[in-house]
Amino acid sequence: MATRQPVPASGEAARPAWVLRSFCGWDGDVLVLNVLGTPAAKCDAIGKVKGSQLKISVTAAPEDGKATDHMVRFLSREFGVSPRHIEVVFGRTNVNKQLRITSPVKLPPVIRRHLEAEGNPPMP
Repeated sequence: MATRQPVPASGEAARPAWVLRSFCGWDGDVLVLNVLGTPAAKCDAIGKVKGSQLKISVTAAPEDGKATDHMVRFLSREFGVSPRHIEVVFGRTNVNKQLRITSPVKLPPVIRRHLEAEGNPPMP
């Protein structure tokens, strides 16, 4: 399903990244999510799957990780969790990111459908 690999970029998180078959998967009660971020968008939105990433657009400008911080706040509302329950494993200042969302209360439809199609029951 998923395997842990060292994070290639120095200065990122100490936690190893997950290599997923798809854009998301469960690690216990933690949802691991591979993201392709789009900063400075017209609106905050969860988009379509592109390869092994989920496109997520945010209105914040890409300055010193501000777009990522905005994305975390936006996603915390979408998943029904506090922003402190979303960890940026890598990609804080890059469009390619991996996030770990602890105990999400709700799942956006694109993620719920994907998990159900793969035979992984959605946890919330």
